[in-house]
Amino acid sequence: MKKLIILLLLIITTIGNAQIFEPVKWSTEVVKISNTEFELIAIASIDSGWHLYSQNVPENGPIATTFLFNSNPNYLKKGNTNEDPGHIINDPIFNMKIKFFETQAKFKQRIKLKKPKPLILNASVEFMVCDDSRCLPPTEVNLVFNINN
Repeated sequence: MKKLIILLLLIITTIGNAQIFEPVKWSTEVVKISNTEFELIAIASIDSGWHLYSQNVPENGPIATTFLFNSNPNYLKKGNTNEDPGHIINDPIFNMKIKFFETQAKFKQRIKLKKPKPLILNASVEFMVCDDSRCLPPTEVNLVFNINN
């Protein structure tokens, strides 16, 4: 009985001390291009030792970083979301050439407002991060862009 109680206490302690890894923190910026055009910038701050994958990865590779901008009749997306140059390496985990980011990555999306007025634009990003020995499951984060004329 003592062994069972000790085992249960060890399990509870282990579960209670399990770390939740959040190696990427997201922030947003808005840059005014004209009265109706803006650049939405999503900035990923990446903890040391971790890397975030590109929007474009080979088949059978990691989950690509993907942005979803909520539909809104007050704006139009102009083109695709652009990303920083990043690094291309032979990834030891996936055994293929993959583009990824260390420390920081910026993703930019241009939009055009249909009418010049303030707008709160909601979006989400799904991404996957790895270090040299493991990968975390894909994560989705909500992003908010405040557009003020």
